[in-house]
Amino acid sequence: MVKRITAIFIIIILSFNLSACSKNEKSRYEAEFLRLFDTVTQIVGYSDSKEEFSNQVQMIYDSLKEYHQLYDIYNDYDGINNIKTINDNAGIAPVKVDSRIIDMLLFSKEIYELTDGKINIAFGAVLKIWHDYRNEGIENPEKAELPPIDMLMEAAKHTDINKVIIDKENSTVFLSDPEMSLDVGAIAKGYAVEEISKMALENGLNSALISVGGNVRSIGVKADSGSRWTVGIKNPLDKDGKSISRVQLEDASLVTSGIYERYYTVDGKRYHHIIDPDTLFPAEYYASISILCPDSGMADALSTSVFTMPFEQGFELIESLPDVEAVWVFHDGEIKYSSNYEKYSAD
Repeated sequence: MVKRITAIFIIIILSFNLSACSKNEKSRYEAEFLRLFDTVTQIVGYSDSKEEFSNQVQMIYDSLKEYHQLYDIYNDYDGINNIKTINDNAGIAPVKVDSRIIDMLLFSKEIYELTDGKINIAFGAVLKIWHDYRNEGIENPEKAELPPIDMLMEAAKHTDINKVIIDKENSTVFLSDPEMSLDVGAIAKGYAVEEISKMALENGLNSALISVGGNVRSIGVKADSGSRWTVGIKNPLDKDGKSISRVQLEDASLVTSGIYERYYTVDGKRYHHIIDPDTLFPAEYYASISILCPDSGMADALSTSVFTMPFEQGFELIESLPDVEAVWVFHDGEIKYSSNYEKYSAD
């Protein structure tokens, strides 16, 4: 599979190579590959040569693949202890894991405190129920139904993040509640994107835009013009996917969570995948939330957590954080912005 995906992105690099005006200028290239984190990854960047950019993209692919496997909650991989391995050993024994899992989980615990529990990696028991009912509803729409509240409430008894025991010195993780499971979907992709962006910069890719399923991270500015990268924020209420706003990024991230992502329909009503830990049902405050900030992991976590907060609470949180801005899109089409959003605006 690796060879097949590598071939795909090399072809696209060739197709999109735009020759520079002089030998001293970098050329623009684009690459795309599939499947990792169950989504499409797109990379636009400037490099001295096609070969150099191809090597940089290969490095990004290889690293992103490792993060994908480490943070996977559904699949096993030979020789790898991942999040699924931790879940499989809940209440049984600590699991020795890669430091990239330890670091992400520690970051997740910080996010739990920051968001007053709205982002909880120990919420897997509840999210699994919704995942199973959503998949069944998608496969058999005529039989789609909602999870019973009693089932959700019972699962919610096994979501105490304090029972996620992390031993950094020995690099182990233990879930002391045997009915508990981790779900890192609100953080893992953004965290991985941030880490691979830092790696890419260290390896010479200093002008690029990386998008992993819409989780966007810019590195530097456009090498040919010195201008910031321009990215549109999708209108969640527009079937054609038009933008509600355009933003300019320089060493910054844009992440959007919305009702148009994973969902299924029961009795004519859509139920998306962002579950409010207080109600145990999909949050209904907004159509989408977009977060702009330097760190992609933080942007990913905030886009989900603020989605589950009333506007006043979410606005207060965003305003309290340095270098973080947000865009709220309500179901009636109303749009609200954080105080300093204009520093990113390209409109």
